[in-house]
Amino acid sequence: MAKRARTNVEVTPGEARSLLQQAGLRRTASRVAVLCRLAAASAPLSHAEIVAELESSGFGAPTIFRCLCDLTEAGLAKRIDLGDHVWRFGFHARHPDDADHPHFLCVDCGAATCLPDIEVPITASQRRQVGDVTEIVLKGHCPNCR
Repeated sequence: MAKRARTNVEVTPGEARSLLQQAGLRRTASRVAVLCRLAAASAPLSHAEIVAELESSGFGAPTIFRCLCDLTEAGLAKRIDLGDHVWRFGFHARHPDDADHPHFLCVDCGAATCLPDIEVPITASQRRQVGDVTEIVLKGHCPNCR
């Protein structure tokens, strides 16, 4: 799996604990770690990618999955389905509405990338034909797999 780049803006453990408290969630070490990892990612991450990074810290796959579900239910994370049967999770502050930006999915390695600077215009007549567009996914080969 491709390693994700980190953004310049990261959530500190203290900030994560504050966000968890505001959301009404217990401030467990696993939730803090998962929330910090999601906030540091520049693209949505799969459960497997988060497990690969956090299991050496003592957090197992079931615990991480429960954390992702709790964070999503509390509105701190966003679950994203890019059509490949793998749920990915993004920090909600970065993914408040997936219709705002498309995602790119590599069909070989499965790497997902946010494309915030790309606009895909849909005219009013196209909207009437297809309905509400909630997500746009572009698929192809990433630079590492070409």
